[in-house]
Order: sequence, then C-alpha cells, then structure tokens
Amino acid sequence: MLPKDFIAQLTIPAQALSKTSKIPASVIIAQAALESGWSLNAPGFNLFGIKANKSWVGATVMEHTHEVINGVSTPVVAAFRAYKTWLGSLQDHANFLLVNPRYKPCFATTNAMDFCKQLQACGYSTSPTYAQMLITLITQHSLTALDH
Repeated sequence: MLPKDFIAQLTIPAQALSKTSKIPASVIIAQAALESGWSLNAPGFNLFGIKANKSWVGATVMEHTHEVINGVSTPVVAAFRAYKTWLGSLQDHANFLLVNPRYKPCFATTNAMDFCKQLQACGYSTSPTYAQMLITLITQHSLTALDH
C-alpha cells in the first residue's frame, strides 16, 4: 500500500481516537506506518507490533522479530496480539498507552514530537532511534496537519 493511501485510510479513525485518548493523530499514524511497514507487515491486523504478554486474553500470532538487547539486534520469536480489523488494533494501541502507567509522561507533552520522544524514553521500543524514526515520518508526510 502506498503511504498516501495508508494515511488516508487511518486519518479519520486516528483523529477520532486522538480526541478521546489525547494521543496525537500524527503519532498514531506514524507508529502504525513504522511498525507495520505501511501495512505490509501487520500479521493479525496488528499495526503496532504490540506483543501479547500474560495479561492479553485475545488472539495471538507468533512472528519472527528483532530486539535490541545490550546494543545488539537479536532475532527472536514472540507472540503478538491479533485483531479482526485495523480499527481493533488502533483502539487497543490507544488503550495500551492509556492504561500502562509507564507511558504517563507521554500525556504530559504538548506536541507530537515530544510525545514521540517520551514514547522512546518510556521504553516503547528497544530501538535507540525510535523517536527519530517517528519524527522523520511525521515530518516527511506532514502528519502534524492531522493533529488540528
């Protein structure tokens, strides 16, 4: 899927979720794009690569992935949450951030770029360049226009 088509499909639901969750729509779309490769790698409609830990009671899918462990990209197989639709993934992602206390600092930010930096600081991803990758996507695709 082309980035413009992906963005078009997610804009309305991301903006609706932004109103209720206070997660900038630009961040929702950038994370979905980055984590799923613009939907090309979203098994189980999981746009955000959210793993299925012991608290997850829904469907799962096992996938090969990489984790940065002690500075080294290491291949692992992990269980990921699975959904029936992209909307289910978007809603669960928002809920995941809202109910997990470690992400509380994200919601004290006032713009998308700072939200991205807080996501990384709070440990959303093991990538040391996660925030910058999100910011680059937001900038390249003018996604902050969706935040208003």
